[in-house]
Amino acid sequence: MKSNKLALIALLLVQLFYGVTFTFANDVIDGGYIQPFGFILFRISSAGILFWVFSLFTTSEKIEREDFPKLIMAAFFGVALNMLAFFKGLQFTTPINGSVIMVTTPIIVLVLSALILREKITRIKVFGILAGLSGALILSLYNPSTNSRDHVLLGNFLVLVNAASYSYYLILIKKLTNKYHPFAFVKWLFLFGSLFVLPFGFKELSIVNWNSFTPYIWFSTLFVVIFATFATYLLNPLALQKLSATTVSTFVYIQPVFAGIFAVVMGSDSVSTIKVIATLLIFLGVYLVTKNSTQRSPK
Repeated sequence: MKSNKLALIALLLVQLFYGVTFTFANDVIDGGYIQPFGFILFRISSAGILFWVFSLFTTSEKIEREDFPKLIMAAFFGVALNMLAFFKGLQFTTPINGSVIMVTTPIIVLVLSALILREKITRIKVFGILAGLSGALILSLYNPSTNSRDHVLLGNFLVLVNAASYSYYLILIKKLTNKYHPFAFVKWLFLFGSLFVLPFGFKELSIVNWNSFTPYIWFSTLFVVIFATFATYLLNPLALQKLSATTVSTFVYIQPVFAGIFAVVMGSDSVSTIKVIATLLIFLGVYLVTKNSTQRSPK
């Protein structure tokens, strides 16, 4: 029971880090300091170095040769394709439209878990996902974009690719976490992920003027690397050791809540009745999906 509660806390931290990262990452990219693919390469390669250094002081568990194809697939879907599609998608559409697509992740994971992992789909889980989806959609659609320059169709498709890719990644690493400690394989994910992203981001990263970075831009960049990448990619697999892939994916509904709270604190948003209702729906959905998970760990 205690370990399951710690897993839930880990998932809350993951969504907190992701929620505030939208602001930091946008400031770096929109300010012209680093272009999207260059930022992704810097993010993945820097986090990869942290993972390999971290591994020197943790587990010495070896990965069996037959599991490396799974690691390579997980790196492609969960690190490379996931991030490339998301950043490029946001370039063509709006964060609001992107967030609407992202909340389909738990539904995709629920279907994939039933087909691949043979996880049981209960009525309470379905109701919880629908409740959380309703709240996330309300938050996302409350202030729709009117920017005619947004290439919504292409952007939404790329974000959908990202959501599907990340969903499949959760399924892949669920199998790996059943066999290995996350500290043993996450470093490999980022090594392979860096190689996948290198052709896309090398040129953009090579032209970055690092001397132009202000203290705030350095803070924002390092936050994305340390908290939104290094920490989240450690915490998610740890949570998957105790919880189902469906439960882990459902926590994405909390992300816009944290993003909204941070926006209020920064003075760029305000609290309203409809936002409070949406937030309550999200937490209701997460509670229903995690209710059974805190009673027993999935095998």
